[in-house]
Amino acid sequence: MRLTWRRVGRAEDRFEKWLAKQHQEAVLDSGVTAPGHCPDEAFLRDLAHKSSRVSLTDPRVHHAASCNKCLTLLKALREEIHSSREKLVLTLAAATCLVAVVALTVVNRSRVRQRSSEVSVTTVFETVNLWDASTLRGQQPGPLQSVSLPAGLVRVKIVLPRFSESGRYEVAVTRDQAGNAVQAHGIATAATDSEGREELSVDLDLRNAEKGPYFLSTTHEQDQASYYYPLEIK
Repeated sequence: MRLTWRRVGRAEDRFEKWLAKQHQEAVLDSGVTAPGHCPDEAFLRDLAHKSSRVSLTDPRVHHAASCNKCLTLLKALREEIHSSREKLVLTLAAATCLVAVVALTVVNRSRVRQRSSEVSVTTVFETVNLWDASTLRGQQPGPLQSVSLPAGLVRVKIVLPRFSESGRYEVAVTRDQAGNAVQAHGIATAATDSEGREELSVDLDLRNAEKGPYFLSTTHEQDQASYYYPLEIK
């Protein structure tokens, strides 16, 4: 029943609009000016805007609806309003597009600057040869080989001590042999080189590390035994 009522209501609306259009065309074609004073343009403009300030019982509304002169002006005002709304929509659409373009430009520039910043960070390549080094496992004392690295972004190739196993290692730079105050760490896989030595390459970010003494540790993923080597950051 509701669906039927809606369909009837829409049909009535179309019929009323058609009647209004026929009446408007008849008045415009008649060329007859209704008796009495024509309302001023301000009133007709409010009427064209469908302002709530205009009451349909106002006699000026009846006059404007039956007067060729008033209806012609009213039609022109409606076309002017419609044109202004279209221009406003186009302006808003253009402004939206401009904002989108500006946003994309800012994002792209930010990405370019970020990439430039990343490129400007120079990676230093260093080699640490521990092949002949004695190791200190955990807290056990023993002779250690001292190594040094710069305070920067370092890609370190580490030649592991004799009898080291291949596989994954965690490499870290710490303040002490207990693994405290980690300055940088990375994970890499050791493989046998052409000379039969186990070596790995790992990136360590030491840009925020202060210069001074540290420890370089290597921990194999299987036995979890950590070996520490005195390290000087310069």
